[in-house]
Amino acid sequence: MDAYIYRSLQFQVFKVRANKTMEFLLLLSMITIILFLLLRKGKKNGGIHVPPGPPQLPLIGNIHQLNKSILFRHLWELSKTYGPLMSLQLGSLPILVVSSAKMAREVLKTHDAAFAGRPPMVCFRKLSYNGLDIGLSPYSDNWREMRKICILHIFSSKRVQSFRSIREDEVSKMMRKIHKFTSESKPINLSEMLISFTNSVICKIALGKSYDDGVCGRSRFHEVLDEVQDLTGGFFFADYFPCMSWVDKLTGRSFRLERTFRALDVFFQEVIDEHLDEKSRKTGTKDIIDVCLRLNNDGLSAIDLSMDHIKAVLMDIFTAGTHTNAITLIWAMTQLVKRPEAMKRIQEEVRNIAGDKGVIHETDLQNLPYLKAAVKETLRLHPPVPLLLPHETIEPCTIAGYKVHPKTVVYVNAWAIGRDPKSWEDPEKFFPERFLNNSIDFKGQDFELIPFGAGRRSCPGIHLGVVTVELALANLICGFNWELPAATGIKNNEDIDTDVKPGISMQKKIPLRLLARKYVPWSYA
Repeated sequence: MDAYIYRSLQFQVFKVRANKTMEFLLLLSMITIILFLLLRKGKKNGGIHVPPGPPQLPLIGNIHQLNKSILFRHLWELSKTYGPLMSLQLGSLPILVVSSAKMAREVLKTHDAAFAGRPPMVCFRKLSYNGLDIGLSPYSDNWREMRKICILHIFSSKRVQSFRSIREDEVSKMMRKIHKFTSESKPINLSEMLISFTNSVICKIALGKSYDDGVCGRSRFHEVLDEVQDLTGGFFFADYFPCMSWVDKLTGRSFRLERTFRALDVFFQEVIDEHLDEKSRKTGTKDIIDVCLRLNNDGLSAIDLSMDHIKAVLMDIFTAGTHTNAITLIWAMTQLVKRPEAMKRIQEEVRNIAGDKGVIHETDLQNLPYLKAAVKETLRLHPPVPLLLPHETIEPCTIAGYKVHPKTVVYVNAWAIGRDPKSWEDPEKFFPERFLNNSIDFKGQDFELIPFGAGRRSCPGIHLGVVTVELALANLICGFNWELPAATGIKNNEDIDTDVKPGISMQKKIPLRLLARKYVPWSYA
């Protein structure tokens, strides 16, 4: 009997505890729902008037909705429901997504000053040497001076022209590598070949020498750059949940970032030390390290260019100038193989200009309007960085009747803008002809096409990147006939895949492998 009473009492205590727990959970749920509804009401009716967006969960916001492998496509789909100016909340970060040319003009031109910041992301802070570069650093006096240095001394037309021999030499080397494959009738991993080419060009221009290993140039240095690409497109808890920065240490992501940064820092310091050693310097074309050291020695800069300033500029050049150029070339070749009639038209154009010499030089590029149109069309469909680099608002502003508060992270979906049917007829089709007799360009004045951004945070190295892509593409098409290997099993060129890897850049998921057939006349062998 006593045992029965004891068990009954136990059960009653358990019931009381369970009821109290349920009451607490119900109260917590009600408070959460009320707060959620109040926030929603405040957004709609409380005078805040933030842009519309999908419903949010407490604490995490919309993170659960963005767990998609291809983020820029998912944001494009959401924008079809919520509009070209869309609000999201990722943890503690308010986000604004821009998905139309009209709204991009508002953000990058009309209110350019308000959107000139960069969010203090963990990876950005580390790779920019805590804000000493031009691409990733916040808007500041230091940034303005560094941008002035880059525009006047590093990426000026005169300086870019001085690197012409480097670009043409590296194109020749690439063509000779490809020629070895033609004699053996072997498929070429063109993706690896083009990444090696762009890495070599940037190494020569920035550091004075190349760091290639093997046929496709896969050196340890290039592997570290691949790691940088992965980290910049990755997720750090500290960016969205500052109180949970310890999770990044637990997962090893903080260690990876530190290890990768240190590897590049040591490498850049060694190369700078070589340049400082006058005995090892050779006369000839001055590379970018030479330019930076001269600016400092001659007192031509308004700020004291420390070693970290120089290394931060080098970090920008390598992270922005290697994979992006290769990505554009890979997608251009992919689209041209998918559309043989466009390939044939470019072949006729470049081979007519090349004539008996069988080679395209940089001075020939101005006479290749269809090739230039094909590059523009590639950048429209496949912008190398689909969401551009994120902006951050540094002051409040109003766009289309909506208020945007300071410290809002802004993503401009250049990929969605390039495929907007309001701006482009038949937007999914690769059709270079749309740019013939068309004044639209990618230099930041036409917001239907902004692969390099626009306004004061646009890419200052646009000319260097475009001339590298045009020269390489012209010679690839001039020197060889390209076809799909039989082993792929693809019978129709239109069926070539266009899947992309997750990440900050638009890398082709499956490497492009093609057979190259030598075209005669040809003068690289």
